[in-house]
Formats: sequence, C-alpha cells, structure tokens
Amino acid sequence: MSKTYKGKYTVKHRSKYKGNPEEVVYRSHWEKSVMQWLDNNSEVEKWNSEDFIIPYYYDVDKKWHKYHMDFWIKFKSGNVLLVEVKPKKQTQPPKSKNPRTKKSLNEAFTYIKNRNKWEAAEQIAKDNGYKFAIWTEDELTKMKILNKTPGNLKKLKPLKPYRKPKKKS
Repeated sequence: MSKTYKGKYTVKHRSKYKGNPEEVVYRSHWEKSVMQWLDNNSEVEKWNSEDFIIPYYYDVDKKWHKYHMDFWIKFKSGNVLLVEVKPKKQTQPPKSKNPRTKKSLNEAFTYIKNRNKWEAAEQIAKDNGYKFAIWTEDELTKMKILNKTPGNLKKLKPLKPYRKPKKKS
C-alpha cells in the first residue's frame, strides 16, 4: 500500500493567493510542484487551491456532490483556467481482465466519478468564459513543472555480480 504525499504549502507571494494563504494543502507531490510553479510564475495574477467548488451529479449513486477543483488560476491576460492534476492512468477507462474484482469495480467507479466531475467542470468553465484542463504527468513535464516522470527515466542495465579480485601470487 502506498503512502500519500501531503502537507501544508507555504505561499511565498501571499498577495497572489485568492483565499486564506495559511490553509493551502497539497495532496500529492505533483500538486505541490504546481503550487510552486503558480507562486513563482510572473504571468499568474491570482490562484487558489480547492476553493473553487463545482456541483456535479454522480451517475453511480444518483446524487449531487461537491467537486473541489484542484486549481483556479487567473492569468495577467485575464484568462481563467480551472485545473485538475491527475495521473494519466486515471484519465482513461480502466483496463481490467476481470471486471468483477473489488479493485476493478473501484477503478470503474472512480473513472465514472472523475468523468462526471470533469463534465461539470467543463460546463462551468464554458458558462463563465473559463477554460478547463487536466494536467497529467505528460503536461507537467512539458511545462517543466516536473523534471522527469518515472515513465521517462532511462532504465539502467543490470550490474554484473561482484567478484573479488584474484590475489596475486
């Protein structure tokens, strides 16, 4: 089981943060990297994290829920961008060999929930003249927010077994 990487982010340019700069929390290393990028980007006028809330209808339980958008970003150009940070794998339909396992069902429900959230986010963005984007490891690497992702790392050749040098006679 993997541990989550989360913590409090210390906003450097407090006047750029829309909301309480004392309560900024990241839930992944990628989110923390995006926060650093937003904080230091001279083209970003204002930003916030998880303060922009979008209602969405979840097709599985047939109920309305609240979606806390990862990032709301206003650029100096006046453009506003809503951003979700997700691993690429979670943006694609699950590929399960046995769809009846608990893991497969959870993956399917998560995918449906994400699609419902993103459809609602796209509509809110459209209605308000904003843009909506999902930033995966691919986008984060292209934007130089992430240096390298595990998929981009060159695989090392296995080392030869260690052998003690023969003693000279």
